[in-house]
Formats: sequence, C-alpha cells, structure tokens
Amino acid sequence: MEIKSKIESLSQKFDELKEQIGTEEATKTAFVLPFISALGYDVFSPLEVVPEYIADVGLKKGEKVDYAVMMNGQPSIIFECKHWREDLSIHTSQLHRYYGVSKSKFGVLTNGYEYRFYTDLVKPNIMDDKPFFSFSINNMRDSQFNELLKFHKSNFDENKITINASALKYINEVKNVFKNELEETSEDFAKFFASRIVSGVKTKKIVSEFMDLVPKGINQFINEKVNSRLQSAITKEAEEEIIEEAVEESKIVTTDEELDAFRIVIAISRRVVSIDKISHKDTQSYFGVLFENNTRKPICRFYLDTKTKYIGLFDNDKKETRHIIESIDDIYLFEKQIIDKIHYYNNLLIK
Repeated sequence: MEIKSKIESLSQKFDELKEQIGTEEATKTAFVLPFISALGYDVFSPLEVVPEYIADVGLKKGEKVDYAVMMNGQPSIIFECKHWREDLSIHTSQLHRYYGVSKSKFGVLTNGYEYRFYTDLVKPNIMDDKPFFSFSINNMRDSQFNELLKFHKSNFDENKITINASALKYINEVKNVFKNELEETSEDFAKFFASRIVSGVKTKKIVSEFMDLVPKGINQFINEKVNSRLQSAITKEAEEEIIEEAVEESKIVTTDEELDAFRIVIAISRRVVSIDKISHKDTQSYFGVLFENNTRKPICRFYLDTKTKYIGLFDNDKKETRHIIESIDDIYLFEKQIIDKIHYYNNLLIK
C-alpha cells in the first residue's frame, strides 16, 4: 500500500528532523506538505492545493487558512497548521472560524505529528467541536490507515466520507465513554451491571460494591482476550518464522561490511555482558543484532546495502528509529544506546 509506506517514511522523517524544525513554516514544509502529497494531491499545482487560501471572516479581512485542497474549483479540505510542539486543542477555534466561510466540507487541524479531521455533523456549515477522525503519524493502526485512504485523491467521495464520519464519531464517543467508566466508574454504569446480576433492590451498598467490581471484571476480561490472542499469534508467528527463514536463507548473502559492523557491536557489548549472548541474524532487508539469539530482543539493525547507510535502534516498546551513518565506524557514536539496550534485556542497573 503506497500511502502506508509514505506515511511510515514521514513518521521516520519526523523523528529525525523535529528538533531542527524551529518555526511553523518549517513544520508545514517538512511535514504537512509531504502528508498532503502522500494523499495524492499535487502540492505544486494551484488547481489542486492552494496555500494561504483566503477565508475572510465577517469584517475581518486578510484571514487565510494554510492550505486548501481543491475539487472542481472549490475547497474540499482545508488545513490549518501549527508548529509541531503546539497543543492543537487550543487552536480549534481558529479552524472553526475558517471552516464556516470556506465552503469546504472537511477541516484538518495539524502540527505535522497529530492530525484531527472535522466536519459538520451536528449543524450544517458549522464545524463540529470534536473531530470525527484523528491519529498520530508514528502510531497509526491499520484501521486508521484504511480511514485515511478515503481522503486519497483517487478514492475521495465527499458523500461516502460524510456518512462514514457519523459512524466514526459515535464509535469514538463510545470508546471515550468506556475508557472514562473504566477509569472512574459512575453509579449508572455500576447499576447497569448490578441490574443484570443481582435480583431485588439495588441498595447503595450494592451499587458502591459494583462500582469497584465492574472495572476489575472488565479489565480481567480484556486481559484474558488479549492473552488468548497473543498466544495464538505467537504460535502462528513461530510457524511462519520457520517457513520464512527457510526461504530467506536461500537468498541471503552476508557481506564483509555487515560482519565488520557486528564485530563493532561485539566490541562495545563485551564491556557489559558475555559476548556469547550477542548474535546476529541476516535477512533480505536488514542485518540484525540480537540478545540471546532472540528475535524479540533486538539490539540494533543495520541497513548497509543501500546508497545511504543506516543503523536502527529500538526503544523499550521495540519501536525502531533509523539513524544515518557515513561508515560503520559511526556505530561507536551510538555506544550508549547499544549498552543501554543490553542492560535493559539483561535486567542490569544502567550505570
């Protein structure tokens, strides 16, 4: 899926560049324009994307929304952009003003990292207070990619998106209500369960008891479902890995440069752990270094078969961030991250 790979690349770009982005304009150029482009719109054509689109509000002239995606000569999606460090919640009113006079059906408020999509489900031509769809580019689920696909130029259908937006909005509201009830159960929620479990009068004592029991019961149920799916996934993954390894091993050629990179990691690692705990696994797309020969304990990865070379490092949630290296000698620049990851896996105190 092309749009998925483009968003994933943009997520990586965000992590690499954000600290060098000091202005709102730089945020738009580095992050927002590539995002609009990933949706299939020509950001260099004023017939498709108009920057600084005029959205005069009442007597206030000279008001401009950052970008307008045009359809048949009319704005269909407007983008209001802020610096990537900005909290979007305090800027909703600005987009709200522009939305009412722009004739667009959809408004997007973004800081290049988080994207919030709005429309007018409550009152026609008046932007809703809450977004019907939102996501962060470095934490997108497949279901969110599927929703974003609807805004791609090749798929865009205003009526279908509007109909779907209503369902999305209420699903999100249901999720928020459920989340809030699990964090602090209300009497009404507790009474709902008590009425189906306890016969007779639901006394204040019973309701109070259920206010404590309901979130515990639901959380246990969720954990059991997650564990069941996880165990099933692990079994399936193990079977797939055996097949995949057999196919890959016939195509993989480990280069001298990859082995030299591994030796550098060994040289760094031996200061804090026995080197027999460090191993490597070569694949068609990367050369990985593992702790205890466990694919679920990656220390780092190398991408050396391309024009630009990278080292991939992992946080404690196993999210990978790639860093450009000029040569394998640059691996020493990441000595602390490598040692910290080994400490983490080895349950040692980080010194």
